[in-house]
Amino acid sequence: MIKLIVLDVDGCLSDGKLTYSADAIESKNFNVKDGLGITTWIKIGNKVAIITGRDSKIVKKRSDELGIQHLYQGIKDKDRVLKELINSLGLKYYEVAAIGDDLNDYNMLSAVGRSFTPNDGVKEIKEIANKVLTCKGGSGAVREMIDMLVDDNNQREDFMKVWL
Repeated sequence: MIKLIVLDVDGCLSDGKLTYSADAIESKNFNVKDGLGITTWIKIGNKVAIITGRDSKIVKKRSDELGIQHLYQGIKDKDRVLKELINSLGLKYYEVAAIGDDLNDYNMLSAVGRSFTPNDGVKEIKEIANKVLTCKGGSGAVREMIDMLVDDNNQREDFMKVWL
């Protein structure tokens, strides 16, 4: 059973585009279906972490909005942080799923029990991921992953009860 999902941001939770205003203010787009999936995953007793290579106030705000318990930004060695997180939560790698789209996610995705990549993930990640999703990053890929895990965990009834 998967108890923790680990999310990359740029290219997974967002479409991977970085937009800056003339005042160097960054903006990102997030998919609301991903957000509802994440909050519901948490409400049915599971955990969520973000491990991302960039540092962004926007990601902190989105993480807080969704109730994500574990946020790690500016991480160059995602595998090290993942190992520390798993140990601190008393989990095993096979109880963890992760989504990533580029080479900096490679070791992290190789380590977990279930690995996912959006449809527009890079070739090398598609080759190692357990599942290449039909959605692109920022377009519901995280929700697609969560829906699969909810079914695999036999948690669909609990997932639906949150909203019905």
